[in-house]
Amino acid sequence: MVSYAFTYDNLLYALLILARIASFVAVAPLIGGNNTGVSNAVKVAFAVFFSAMLYGVVPRAALDYDSVFGYSVIVLKEVFCGIALGLAAQLCMQVTSFAGHIVDMMSGLSMVTQMDPTSGNQVTITGTIYNQVIMAMLVVSGMYRYLFMAIADSYAWVPVNGAVFHEQAIVLSMIDFLKNFFIIGFRVALPVFLVTFTINIVLGVLAKVAPQMNMFSVGIQIKILTGMAILYLSARMLGAAADFILRNMRILMEQFIRAMSAI
Repeated sequence: MVSYAFTYDNLLYALLILARIASFVAVAPLIGGNNTGVSNAVKVAFAVFFSAMLYGVVPRAALDYDSVFGYSVIVLKEVFCGIALGLAAQLCMQVTSFAGHIVDMMSGLSMVTQMDPTSGNQVTITGTIYNQVIMAMLVVSGMYRYLFMAIADSYAWVPVNGAVFHEQAIVLSMIDFLKNFFIIGFRVALPVFLVTFTINIVLGVLAKVAPQMNMFSVGIQIKILTGMAILYLSARMLGAAADFILRNMRILMEQFIRAMSAI
């Protein structure tokens, strides 16, 4: 016989599930942030709906607390778990801003900035283009399904009130990610970087051979036009960059989950 009883303890348990889901939704890419076009009401409604779906399947564990302060500590632990998982996915998306900054610095567009709708920060034009294109590719490839599955499966490794934060494992995961962060960023910006670097060498030689020519005014126009052309020609490689970002997103989220697991 199915029991539909919902006690006060069930409510406290459901609020802990909501704390992790809501903190994840607030930070994760695509729906998190203040400028993604998703209203706060929609985020709250989605977090409540998703928490209600997970309530019946999340593994139950005894909540060991004896005061309001003890319950507050458990809530903070759940919030930190959700933020850590959402931050792992959000950090991987910042690779596009890093690559765009390199491209604009080499092509002479580094002074032109605009707001990134996903983070609310001022980024370069190419960084915004990279971010939007790669985000669209990730959505088409099913990134949103993986994010929802990751936060749902996190309860199998890190149950409610079962988070044990291993600081050393978290730091090592971040160091390993930063290594891949620079590798991915330079791979995306490498075609424009090589071509514009070669142009700078040629302009430097011409400045010595023909000092009467104004290489600054000429070089700015050449680098901008060449940078835009190479950016257009190298757009085909953004698919591989999106796969690389998604793969590292999975690795980093798995490492964070293991770093918070008691196993």
